[in-house]
Amino acid sequence: THLPAGCKGNHPSPRPPRASLGVPGKMHPKTPLLLLLFFAAGEAAGTSLTATPTKLTQSDQEIKIRWSDLPSPDGLDHVAIYSPPSSSDRDFLGYIFLNGSASWRSGRGELTLPRLPNLRAPYQFRLFRWPAKEYSYHHVDHDGNPLPHGRHRVALSGEVAFAGSAARPEQVHLAFADRADEMRVMFVCADAVKRAVRYGLEKEEEKGWTEVGTEVRTYEQKHMCDAPANDSVGWRHPGFVFDGLMNGLEPGRRYFYKVGSDPGGWSETYSFISRDSEANETIAFLFGDMGTYVPYNTYIRTQDESLSTVKWILRDIEAVGDKPAFISHIGDISYARGYAWVWDHFFSQIEPIAANTPYHVCIGNHEYDWPSQPWKPSWSTYGKDGGGECGIPYSVKFRMPGNSVLPTGNGAPDTRNLYYSFDSGVVHFVYMSTETNFVQGSNQHNFLKADLEKVNRSRTPFVVFQGHRPMYTSSNEARDFAMRQQMIQHLEPLLVMYNVTLALWGHVHRYERFCPMKNSQCLNTSSSFIYPGAPVHVVIGMAGQDWQPIWQPRRDHPDVPIFPQPGISMYRGGEFGYTKLVATREKLTLMYVGNHDGQVHDMVEIFSGQTSTEASATEAVNQTKLGSGTSTKLKISPLYLEIGGSVMLALLLGFALGFLLRKKREAAQWTPVKNEES
Repeated sequence: THLPAGCKGNHPSPRPPRASLGVPGKMHPKTPLLLLLFFAAGEAAGTSLTATPTKLTQSDQEIKIRWSDLPSPDGLDHVAIYSPPSSSDRDFLGYIFLNGSASWRSGRGELTLPRLPNLRAPYQFRLFRWPAKEYSYHHVDHDGNPLPHGRHRVALSGEVAFAGSAARPEQVHLAFADRADEMRVMFVCADAVKRAVRYGLEKEEEKGWTEVGTEVRTYEQKHMCDAPANDSVGWRHPGFVFDGLMNGLEPGRRYFYKVGSDPGGWSETYSFISRDSEANETIAFLFGDMGTYVPYNTYIRTQDESLSTVKWILRDIEAVGDKPAFISHIGDISYARGYAWVWDHFFSQIEPIAANTPYHVCIGNHEYDWPSQPWKPSWSTYGKDGGGECGIPYSVKFRMPGNSVLPTGNGAPDTRNLYYSFDSGVVHFVYMSTETNFVQGSNQHNFLKADLEKVNRSRTPFVVFQGHRPMYTSSNEARDFAMRQQMIQHLEPLLVMYNVTLALWGHVHRYERFCPMKNSQCLNTSSSFIYPGAPVHVVIGMAGQDWQPIWQPRRDHPDVPIFPQPGISMYRGGEFGYTKLVATREKLTLMYVGNHDGQVHDMVEIFSGQTSTEASATEAVNQTKLGSGTSTKLKISPLYLEIGGSVMLALLLGFALGFLLRKKREAAQWTPVKNEES
């Protein structure tokens, strides 16, 4: 584990074969009556359990759990975590084994938990015995490990609550809105009482800040489609999600803001750089399948490595300074899988980056998939990956530009944030849903086609297309083969026809960069080249989730190496990390940053073929057209000016041709791996 010693504790057995979640394990038929009497007397024996502090303030970063006077300690003894305290013993959030403490064999010890997210209710901790004879494989977690059954409680702590107003805003995150002069902010409170957003260019609020109101939404247990999301073990009320729109923003300026109300309390002051549609540089941080760090054992696998991804991106955002940037998370977001509080952990985890940098998402199988989803063709592999959420938490907790919706079919709120696009500097970004209908003639296909048709390439010479399940991968994901064929048939023609620069995908928990692809054929094998007429496909699902099938075997290489890299795959690896995109009018660079050292491990450079001079000339002509109102031609200059202009144009064209030829020669070589400073 990547956690501090003593946090989760040591699981007493190796991971068995994967099994499905079942009913709680039953008492072994031969459990002696004397053993039951012993556990019933546990609390009477004076075992104590405490949790401190009892009131969590903003400065408290951990919770101390202490116990003493536990007779005959055993390796399966554990502390279970509850919120609200009214939860039954069976419906815990998670648990930690006492053997995570060095002194556990003495019957006393201490465990430390990092600060837990505010679930809008107090926490409580309960100490349990778990006899080995009751260690059942009929009630297991996501990895097949037996789960505690919550039957033999020995002691319980007092409540641990959050100090101050329970209505204080939490889980603050930003996103672009439909207009370039807007910025959306969303946050969660315990009640639906009126909240506002205050913002301005000066750090001090009294210096002319603007206040705008918010909308509020939530969802209920009845809206969940299946278990565990609609069951007592998985359901916790999500609170109320507030949505405020800051508008009238000047481009590329740092704004300060806070959210909340006078009666309920205000958040701390955050800041962001407003979007600048005319900027000549674009910076973005992109990844998929990050997931959530949870500091205890629970029903599902959680993603400890996601902490490192957030840490390194935070470093890079701070280095960017006052340049606008945004974050792109392309599916499989929290991996809550129907366990509601995991979403709270996720938003608390990303708040340091998402409250100061727009955070954009697209839907993945672990947000949406369930057996009765409205579109499920025979060739799909859509199952129960959403844990019964059917896209509802994703749709309410995020709000992306546009208004793409799909009815859930069960009376729940519509599924939203399916497909949309926006410009950021010199790049046009497009997001799609691989979980809903994308075939020719569908609403989504029509949107994608119309959107790509109208891209202004003089303003945004690069187009980046994003979706969750990959069109190309050399991972041994045989179950998605038919779906990839459908994507190649219905989506690839759009990507090629409209000169999409990059196609980014998640789902496969590896990094893999392909060459520019058209009909499964490679158009250029360099890592630095002029755009060849088809997109570079890159799988970027390596941000935190660790489960992954092996690479695809090749029949023509039966011996060594066992899984050789196919010719269309330029770089692939198993390092956790993320990608950083930096683009100017002339060049788009995508860098793969590894979490173990924060350095660049792969890079591709794609040249637009458009120089700054050419772009400026195009814009000048466009401005002349707009300024005249009727004329579509520049005014005729005197003859000597026309001759001079022709000479200058010839020189510029000669320079541009020499530049392109030089870059083409350089493209025959691989770009060496560089560290970030270089």
